[in-house]
Amino acid sequence: MNYFKKAILGLIIFSSTTTFAQNEKSMQAMMKGDYKTAVTQLEKADTKTPDNAAVLKMLGYSYFQNGEYEKCISTYSRLLTLKPAEVSAYYYRGKARLNIANDPKESLNTMRENFYTAAIRDFTKAIEITGDEDTQMFQNRGLAYKDYAIFKSYKVKKSTEKVACIALFNNSIADFQKVLTMQPLRKDIIDWVTYNKAQITSLK
Repeated sequence: MNYFKKAILGLIIFSSTTTFAQNEKSMQAMMKGDYKTAVTQLEKADTKTPDNAAVLKMLGYSYFQNGEYEKCISTYSRLLTLKPAEVSAYYYRGKARLNIANDPKESLNTMRENFYTAAIRDFTKAIEITGDEDTQMFQNRGLAYKDYAIFKSYKVKKSTEKVACIALFNNSIADFQKVLTMQPLRKDIIDWVTYNKAQITSLK
């Protein structure tokens, strides 16, 4: 699934609900990879039409590309109140949450675990909507499970905590295996499966 192409298509679709100049500037900026300019134009459009799903979709995407993950999350959350089955919103919100959870600045943040679990929920919801054919969703959820397991493994003290970590690593492996059934030659995925199995062995 090419979410960038869908993003550009969204820009074309909302041309009738915002000014042509803003639409053209936003599209040109995104095609050039200039997401700061795109954000500026899309924020103006959002002010004029705050419940425009297409504007929110493009704005959330541009925030994500700029690394403004908290704004990305809030924008896609607004979009999901309008379009609860918008797969790209769950996808990018999940990726934004995972990026925040993995940020070294978040290492002492008590909210870090919440970002991991929220990211997993987002990818799970996207999978429920798209079915079992979207490798991107399984790959990203697999990474989220893996990263969450690593995070929890640093704090392992009790046997029950080890069991919880192993379960997360196994969930990650299961998602990666689904990717491999569709793309069996993915060395990066094979390497992550091997890594997860090694982590499980170290916890036993």
